[in-house]
Amino acid sequence: MSESGHSQPGMYGQGRRRRRRRGERDGPPGQNLSGPSRDREYQPRERRDKLLTYDGSEDPPGPLIQKTPIILAKPPSERAKPSQNAPVSGAPLLEKPIMLMKARDDGGKPGTPPEAAAQSSGPGPSKVEREGQRPTQPVYQIQNRGMGASASGNAVDPMVGQSKLLHPEKMKHSIKLVDDQMNWCDSAMEYLRDQTDMLVVGVIGLQGTGKSTIMSLLSANTPEEDQRSYVFRPQSQEIKERGGNQSTGIDFFITQERVIFLDTQPILSPFILDHVINNDRKLPPEYNLPHTYVEMQSLQIAAFLFTVCHVVIVVQDWFTDINLYRFLQTAEMLKPSTPSASHDSTGSSGSDDGAEYYPHIVFLQNKSRREDFCPRNVKNMHTVVDKLMAYSHLKYKGTLSMLDCNIFPGLEQEYLDTEVNVFLLPAQENDGEDNLNKTGAGTYPLFSLLPGYRGHPTFSTMVSKLRSQILAMPRCQLSHTILTEKNWFHYAARIWDGVKKSSALSEYSRLLC
Repeated sequence: MSESGHSQPGMYGQGRRRRRRRGERDGPPGQNLSGPSRDREYQPRERRDKLLTYDGSEDPPGPLIQKTPIILAKPPSERAKPSQNAPVSGAPLLEKPIMLMKARDDGGKPGTPPEAAAQSSGPGPSKVEREGQRPTQPVYQIQNRGMGASASGNAVDPMVGQSKLLHPEKMKHSIKLVDDQMNWCDSAMEYLRDQTDMLVVGVIGLQGTGKSTIMSLLSANTPEEDQRSYVFRPQSQEIKERGGNQSTGIDFFITQERVIFLDTQPILSPFILDHVINNDRKLPPEYNLPHTYVEMQSLQIAAFLFTVCHVVIVVQDWFTDINLYRFLQTAEMLKPSTPSASHDSTGSSGSDDGAEYYPHIVFLQNKSRREDFCPRNVKNMHTVVDKLMAYSHLKYKGTLSMLDCNIFPGLEQEYLDTEVNVFLLPAQENDGEDNLNKTGAGTYPLFSLLPGYRGHPTFSTMVSKLRSQILAMPRCQLSHTILTEKNWFHYAARIWDGVKKSSALSEYSRLLC
């Protein structure tokens, strides 16, 4: 009753008794909830009657307990799976509540259709995870990045993501890049990766000079191994007796250090010419004579290497053949026009050609004799090569030095006026082993046990020094854009197709006829 004698509705009804019981339970004992504090305990009837639990059922009669709504973040496919951390027996373990923080622009704006909201909240990571949190499983992030939209959140294999971090597959033997019919092969594509740190090394030379053996020693083998296990198979004794060649076309091999080696068939090979003549091989219509066809094949291979390689090794087993230098300059003239980077447009002679790319060329004197390592003879070799290549744009000097390898300890850098890229490689120990023991024969027994005078370091030491010099060559851009390994493969395929259809080669073949 109020002071005026009228009763106030709702003061002593059911809602009032419920609020009193709740205040007695939540508040400290002895607290009087009547009086001024009853306004803070008042709640609207509409909200009080519509409080829902997490499962959507209405509030049961009895004391009112307000609960925080919980939104499950697990997808429906994973919600039915039993928890791995749940105990097998005993009291059931209550799962920890998981809150899903939803961005406002996904579906919280008024007027947004539910289909657009469902489409925006797809299987991809949420906005909060992208901006604020670090992903707890980086393997999934790498896997999803590689598969793109085809990767589903329900079926993610961690092993697929880990496989992208594994090292590339190691090659055990060489494969064909160009077959014996001068056709391009695509089998090398599976060994290439999308990375730009690579070095491409090619080799050309006459028949029997040891190209395949040198490329095997530079890539993956050692002189102590059996030659039958080399990645580039050298000539067998039977082929040497028949005067044949082992390599045909262009062979491909890539190391774990991402160095690509290209071994080629011999240039101007008499065995290939004899094979074309005796087997009545049908020649292309633009080549009338067999020797013209063999020479054009050699020019195609040389022009191709001058375009797609960083380093080209010219192997010869005696010094020197003038026709070999004429062949190199002809291949340089017939080389396809390829633009180079702006900082790599200066040739060996110092003139600025402005557009063309030219590789580094190394003259390797294989099976050198002891007299060839005489400092006077070495100086004469450098002078001859410098005079023969004076008008060439190939980078034939300034990137390889025998004086820096400590092969001639008593010589200084000023001894050679113009040091070109010439390297001498002696014969293997098994070939000259008898000559080394002749020095001590007929003398005291003690001296007969000592090795003979070589006049140069051992073959293994020279191969190691050559490998370190080749791998340290500058890796200039092959074109105006930076190429990855896979881009280089497609670029080389286009160059090979352009070399075969080159009008300059066709015109040169007509001049030869």
